[in-house]
Amino acid sequence: MAQTEINWDQQIPLPKLSPFHAKIAVALVALLCFINSYDGDFVFDDSEAIVNNKDLNPATPLNNIWRNDFWGSNLSSNNSHKSYRPLTVLTFRLNYLMAGGLHPVGFHVLNIGLHSLISALMIDMFSILIGGLAYDGNGNRLNHAPKASLLAGLLFAAHPVHTESVAGIVGRADLLCALFFQLSFLTYCKAFRGGRESEEKFSIHWIAVSLLLCAAAMLCKEQGITVLGVNAAFDVLLICNVNVYELSQRLFIRRKAEDVSERVKTGLLIRLALLAMGGASLLYARWRIMGTGPPAFTEVDNPASFAENVFLRIVNYNYYYSLNAWVLLCPWWLCFDWSMGCVPLIKSAFDWRTAWLLLLWCFLIGLISQALCSQDSQRRRTLTLGLVLLVVPFLPACNIFFRVGFVIAERVLYLSSAGYCLLLAYALGHCCGRWSRHKGLLRASLLALLCVYVARCALRSHQWRSEQSLFTSALSVCPLNAKVHYNVGKNLADRGNTSAAIKYYREAVRLHPTYVHAMNNLGNILKERNELVEAEELLAKAVLIQPDFAAAWMNLGIVQNSLKKFKEAEQSYWNAIHFRKKYPDCYYNLGRLYADLNRHLDALNAWRNATVLKPDHSLAWNNMVILLDNTGNLAQAEAIGREALKLLPNDHTIMFSLANVLGKLQKFKESEGFFLQALRINPNAASCHGNLAVLYHRWGKLELAKKHYELSLKLDPEAPGTRDNYNMLRRKLDQLYRTTPP
Repeated sequence: MAQTEINWDQQIPLPKLSPFHAKIAVALVALLCFINSYDGDFVFDDSEAIVNNKDLNPATPLNNIWRNDFWGSNLSSNNSHKSYRPLTVLTFRLNYLMAGGLHPVGFHVLNIGLHSLISALMIDMFSILIGGLAYDGNGNRLNHAPKASLLAGLLFAAHPVHTESVAGIVGRADLLCALFFQLSFLTYCKAFRGGRESEEKFSIHWIAVSLLLCAAAMLCKEQGITVLGVNAAFDVLLICNVNVYELSQRLFIRRKAEDVSERVKTGLLIRLALLAMGGASLLYARWRIMGTGPPAFTEVDNPASFAENVFLRIVNYNYYYSLNAWVLLCPWWLCFDWSMGCVPLIKSAFDWRTAWLLLLWCFLIGLISQALCSQDSQRRRTLTLGLVLLVVPFLPACNIFFRVGFVIAERVLYLSSAGYCLLLAYALGHCCGRWSRHKGLLRASLLALLCVYVARCALRSHQWRSEQSLFTSALSVCPLNAKVHYNVGKNLADRGNTSAAIKYYREAVRLHPTYVHAMNNLGNILKERNELVEAEELLAKAVLIQPDFAAAWMNLGIVQNSLKKFKEAEQSYWNAIHFRKKYPDCYYNLGRLYADLNRHLDALNAWRNATVLKPDHSLAWNNMVILLDNTGNLAQAEAIGREALKLLPNDHTIMFSLANVLGKLQKFKESEGFFLQALRINPNAASCHGNLAVLYHRWGKLELAKKHYELSLKLDPEAPGTRDNYNMLRRKLDQLYRTTPP
């Protein structure tokens, strides 16, 4: 078992802290980097994974989290992303329960706390991977690389690439996965507490616990299974002290199998077999859970994986790897989304960007040669384990085993960055050893690097506090990304700035001419601005590109209805319902079309369907009451109104409509009660004051009628019919005053 003293560790210009104080220092740096995101909003993917995810609601059966994916969709659905992370969803649910609702502060605080804890635990991982596994006479683990592990821990705690995982709440999956990943590794190390002879004498119980923690990591995020590869490499390189290069030479060049058997002990084979069986079992269970097979991604999610030329596909994959490496090396250009043209495809071997992937592989080959062929055994182990920790957690995202749904995703680098930080700490440590005469300069350089990291983290986590700042920040990083422009436009539209939103939606469509969601949203804005012809063209193009786009079909029907193209509008509505069976809003709009065509029974049936699918559909209930009122079916209108108020007891619009019906039925007292209740909820409703005044006028309560006519006219001087009714009332009151004896 490797227990070598690390000579260059002493040259690192950092204080030698106790393990406890080192962990506190690293945790505080992690806290400092991301503390300003604690009061941020729900942003980007948080809306789908948290805000709109019914599995977080305590009223939803807890068993649902074991049947649904990360986004709340059933795993058996063809639309499911197959992201099975029930333990992560469970923590979201606990946040919801403890806060009494969707309050983002608690979610953010837990994320920051998890990152601080993970950063502190990295001290233990780094100390083992750099300095080896050794214990004193009391069974306490020794740290032979206190300064190097502290430096690597500080670099990890402050690396800006972690911002998405920490400041974005859905990054909780990466944080929990990393935590259980660490615990699985550290537990695996506990199996060898017997000293050097524990190559053969080890604890199967601790290995079993390590496998269980690996399963927990996998239930937080799929990447968790890669800890088995790290554990295996640790066992081979540190526990058994195997020289992989020498072993391969003996096996493949000299063909001395007996020498190989001497090097590879029985205990190692047993442990590797346990890890392999555990990994195979977890993968099989994961495959069974996925149900209908892998998720279906589109070309815009990962264009390289759809390239027909295998050579160009491989070239683009390697270019993606070089971009991931650059993000780790220089984390200044960070973006919430790298899809949709952000990284244009390499379509020729002569593209100048191929130089980057050549540079990447030259560097990696040089590093691998040092890791395998160096005469320094400590260097071989540290570099090899650093490469393992860098590469193995990244394997699920590299498109080799299956297609992934992204081009670059900063969140998947959370674990891989630990390997990068280990290698960087090793490189800086050796620089300090060689240039020991310039310790002051080296100390200043290290401090400057950490300060730059902390400042970048603070800036980036501030950008993640709101969607407006997050989306806008991406414009300078990925100006060719249609999704960035789409999200900026959507955020502007949600805040009421539709004029500015139009510009960004148009740019999104220009960059990606088949971007149906941008067309749909732009068509909606143009519809509201009464630019109906262009809106119809955009929406018609959207459904032509994606015929099953139900929302676009419905919006096209609304526009066609406004253009008096009633037959086409009806067909569009039915197309929407065909592609989305449970579509209450579409039934509501279909009912409005039928009402315009005086097809009253069809309108009532459509609105009834809307309320069956969505019992709290206020507009559908209200329209049924109004239509029945207007057609003289007052008793039925009253029944519908009362039924609606049982479901929506505080809906002032339904109270208003029901009050009108009751007034016509001469039920003045009940009508008055509903009018007054509606006014308590919405006291500035001019129409409600006006109709209550009419009720009092008919009821003979003229002074009350006068009061509410005046209130209605004060709120809306142009209210139709109210002034005429008020003048009529005044004439009647004047007449009464003249005829009344003094």
